Parts: sequence; C-alpha cells; structure tokens
Amino acid sequence: MKTLDRKSTGAESKLPEHFMVSSTDGGLYDTRKPNWSNQPSRSQYAWTHRCISTLAEVKATLRAGRFAWPGGYPLFLITKDGAALCFECARKEFRQIVWDFTNYASTGWRVCGCEINYEDADLFCDNCSKQIVSAYK
Repeated sequence: MKTLDRKSTGAESKLPEHFMVSSTDGGLYDTRKPNWSNQPSRSQYAWTHRCISTLAEVKATLRAGRFAWPGGYPLFLITKDGAALCFECARKEFRQIVWDFTNYASTGWRVCGCEINYEDADLFCDNCSKQIVSAYK
C-alpha cells in the first residue's frame, strides 16, 4: 500500500496499489494491467439487459441502475409470471431472486426482463405497490 501524507491536517491515509474501475461502457477494469483501459476484466459488469436468462444478467442490470442510459428513462423489472418489480424491491428481496435462479424455480421472483415505462402512469410494483414513474405522462 502507498501512503498519502496530508500536510494540511497531519493525518495519514493508505491507498491501495490499484483500483477496479467501472465505465459507462458497462465494463469493469483492473488498473494493475498494462493498457487496462483497452480491455475490461469483466464486460457488461453494469449493463441493462432487456432479456434476462442468468443471475449474472440480473446483477448487471441492478448495478446499471433504475434509469436507462442514455436518456434517463425509468426502468422496471419483469418476473416470469408477468409481475412488475421496482429496483428497490429487487435489491431488497435479492435472496428470493437468487433462490429462484439457483433452484430453477419460479416462485414469483424469477426475473426474466427489464423494460422502460414509457407511458403507463398506472404501473405499480407488484411487491410494494409504489408507482413506477412513466417517462411521458
């Protein structure tokens, strides 16, 4: 570890030798590698997947956030039984989602897609009943 002196306060803090950096292209980069900006360690680390078939795609979609890039449109998740799920509930109930994927089950938490709510002002999360805002009202 490198040591960083803060001359104004006299405090000392330690910085790691390298950082893992996420970019707007959805990749995760390891700064220890030479020319690290040319090759991601994990592509689509934070990426919105429209069709979701693996747990890694669920994780990447949650990391990317609840707004589409570019455009900032509001997103919501869709379960296999057709329920709408907000990102907050997906994070809160992530263990249930993992259980469905690891047990090849569909107990209502099997996420299969992510969509933009363009115009449905009456779209509500089927778990918490909060409104999922629409892009155009």
